[in-house]
Amino acid sequence: MYILECGDGSLYTGSTLDLEWRVAAHQAGKGAKYTASRRPVRLVFAAQYSTLSEAMRREAEIKRWQRTKKLALVGAWPNPHLSL
Repeated sequence: MYILECGDGSLYTGSTLDLEWRVAAHQAGKGAKYTASRRPVRLVFAAQYSTLSEAMRREAEIKRWQRTKKLALVGAWPNPHLSL
């Protein structure tokens, strides 16, 4: 499960089995319709779960959060400037 900061400052939350590949796809404009028009994107949060299903449940939960709560999560991440 990951959170991207888009070029317009918005946040995008998603899940994947291959984080490096998925972020590159977003960066290339092929990851999701939402991020395609909001490039460049930057990975600002990532968390690993035992199963994709578990990650997708967490993704759905975070998508319901207000922006301020998402930013608090991002700010608490130990490596907010990870680059792939």
